[in-house]
Amino acid sequence: MSATADGQGPSDDLHPLVRAAEAALMRALVDPDQALRAGRLIIEAARRGHCPEAEVMGLRTMALASRELGDLEKAELHLREALAVRGAPAARTAQVRLSLVTVRTERGHPLQALRVAALAWAYLCPLDRAKLDTQRAVALAHLGRHQEAIASCDRALLALVTAPGSIDDRRFLAGGLLNRGLIHAYRGDWDAAMRDLTACLQISQYAGLWHLARLAAANLPFLAVRRGDVAGAFRHYRDAEETLFGFPERLAAMRADFAGALLAAQMPGEAGTMLRMAIPDLEASAAHVALAEARLKLAQVELLTGDPHRARQVAEQAAAELAAQDRTSWLPLASEVVLRSRLALEPVTPELVAELIACADELEDGFTHAAGAAALRLAAAEAALAVDDHPTASAQLARLTRHAERRERWMPAGTRLTSLASEPQARQLAQASQIPVPVRQHALALQAALQEDVTGAFRAVRDGLAEVSGQVEAFEDPSLRAHAARAGERLAAYGLELAVRDGCPKQVFEWAERWRAVAAPAHACALVDPDRIRAELGRGALIEYVADKDTLLAVLLSEDRVLLRRLGSLRQVMDAIVRLRYALRRLSRRHDVEAAAAELERLVLRPMAAELSDRPLVVVPVGALHTVPWGALPSLRERPVSVAAGAAAWLRARTARGSRPGGRPQVVAAAGPSLSHAQAEVAHVLACHPGGRQVPGRVGPVLEALATADILHLAAHGTFHARSPLVSGITLEDGQLMAYDLLDVSRSAGLVVLSACNAGMSRAPVEGAPLGLPGTFLAKGAACVVAGMVPVGDEMARAVMSTFHELLAAGQPPDAALACAAAKTDEPGFVCFGAANEPYC
Repeated sequence: MSATADGQGPSDDLHPLVRAAEAALMRALVDPDQALRAGRLIIEAARRGHCPEAEVMGLRTMALASRELGDLEKAELHLREALAVRGAPAARTAQVRLSLVTVRTERGHPLQALRVAALAWAYLCPLDRAKLDTQRAVALAHLGRHQEAIASCDRALLALVTAPGSIDDRRFLAGGLLNRGLIHAYRGDWDAAMRDLTACLQISQYAGLWHLARLAAANLPFLAVRRGDVAGAFRHYRDAEETLFGFPERLAAMRADFAGALLAAQMPGEAGTMLRMAIPDLEASAAHVALAEARLKLAQVELLTGDPHRARQVAEQAAAELAAQDRTSWLPLASEVVLRSRLALEPVTPELVAELIACADELEDGFTHAAGAAALRLAAAEAALAVDDHPTASAQLARLTRHAERRERWMPAGTRLTSLASEPQARQLAQASQIPVPVRQHALALQAALQEDVTGAFRAVRDGLAEVSGQVEAFEDPSLRAHAARAGERLAAYGLELAVRDGCPKQVFEWAERWRAVAAPAHACALVDPDRIRAELGRGALIEYVADKDTLLAVLLSEDRVLLRRLGSLRQVMDAIVRLRYALRRLSRRHDVEAAAAELERLVLRPMAAELSDRPLVVVPVGALHTVPWGALPSLRERPVSVAAGAAAWLRARTARGSRPGGRPQVVAAAGPSLSHAQAEVAHVLACHPGGRQVPGRVGPVLEALATADILHLAAHGTFHARSPLVSGITLEDGQLMAYDLLDVSRSAGLVVLSACNAGMSRAPVEGAPLGLPGTFLAKGAACVVAGMVPVGDEMARAVMSTFHELLAAGQPPDAALACAAAKTDEPGFVCFGAANEPYC
């Protein structure tokens, strides 16, 4: 989180150069470029006139201006030079140290910053000491000493609120509120944080302190996410980008903080996008404290999005930087990422189990990381089971479940733990209360499974998911509810693992759907009986793919059966997908494409060929299967195929659309820029649908069209980020229509067609966002989205879309219309997402 205001000295010295230096200091935060020029002139004049006081102030002016321009290294050089000036008043030298506290903290040395503050303290007046306290608070917070940091701010604000009220006093009052608000945010007290930041914003705007107002506004994206307003957070982010343009270090720090909030909200893909933009600018500005934290967040992102090798590299680099900064309280967090990466990359050994337990102990000792410690202890127990060390596993599970049966339900509200137990017992109870529900219930399920009590294991998982669901329902904001639900993902995955062991097809289907409900929260809906799905499918079939460690399985539902098939190695499937996509993207020879498609079909469809016959197909993918252009597979050419986030999500999309009684659907089309055929394509689409209308290819009109149209066609370039769907976008005349812009719309058109989106889905998604940008439309109420899975040439896209709309207007459902259009044009790059088997015209 971005913070800081810096202190100025008294203004009663009548020396002209000193007065000029004070004026320059006041400009440093408002107009740093002008302050740099003024500082140089003051230094030259002070040296000619032998005025060390003005020279020190001029150097300090240049330091503050350099810092505001993102050059922390130059800022420190100016401050060091100021400290070396002989004959300067002690109070002015102390003010230089006050500024150095901030710069040393931001350059990665908060402990040294506190030592510098101690040197300055004795020579500062009471009001300047209060200002120093606001800066000490930032260093303390970076060292994890949040309680001391809050106390430092409280002490400072008591003095500053009764200060004479100069512009400098108000700047520090606002800056102190900003710093305290951010420390509240670090501690998770979002209401207190918002109160302080709002007060900072009001004071800054009233006093004309626009720079501090910008800093307060720059932290609003972070707080908005943590308070559950995801759509508002991205609006604040876009505003902050404009506000902080020209201040690269500030902009980078804002992005890194926003990324931390997105990561906590179970959106690692979006967090990674922000961090990859922030880290180069943090490196360039030598903002070492923020840089180390950003690297640690990026390591966590890489682990969550499936790159443990990269996660380990980044975590080790972050650990080295944190150690160099004496930030020992952060080191266990980096160690956790390294150890989890090793779990994914290496065979489990007893030595690795011991390291996991030791790291969990370190996290637990910090207490602020108690939830993370519990999750890592669970991982240690599972690792111990992998090496058949049941005593160690049982010991770790016992630490997670010892209070499960006697949780504090009987405790009166406000009862102090220490009044009921000895100090060690109180600490154990406090730690137990920090164990997340999914972790505790997962541990109980593992204990039951170890005792061959499968029924008890399933019961523990179900109880845990129900408790998570109950907690989630307490949140008012739907986006926060959805992302909070993902806390139960690993617990649901264990339930699915138990079901696969049991081998009952219906039970595997049930738990696969339970897992998807928490793994893909935007598409979550009530569980459905497989017989209901079979009835809705008619003569069609649905394949729900399931990953069981390194093996791919499939549950097939059709009108006459539910069956489970073990298909084979996930690695082989992933390699085949890569080969097919490569052949399609490189426009390889037809033989190469056909060979790659046939190999993938052999792995994922042929074991069910007899049951599938020529039925229309609904596919529910897992992992890399989300990136398959299904129409390229030999047996699926000319066959209606749609891709869904889950069986229940497919059913919801199918039943939610409804029909327009007695009339044609409302069709709206828009053309984006830099697409030579866009206007001609839109004209052809509207010719196919009499009564359709064109709207300008701008963000506002397109969003308005979503609220009224039944069919929306966008002929525009787009970019799908499967790992970070909310920063996917469609290029329109006035900029990008981002996926996060859709979060606030009240409804979506029933059918959305995204033509010529030439980036496609280039990477396998995290499970929380299984359908990329199309998934965002589906989550907002679209029944079907047609979009590209691989790059499609502009002219080919026009040919496919022209044929598609002709067939759609003739009464064919979207899946059948697309299958026929793809076969006629020999272009399999487009896919139907959602429920696509009902006609629109």
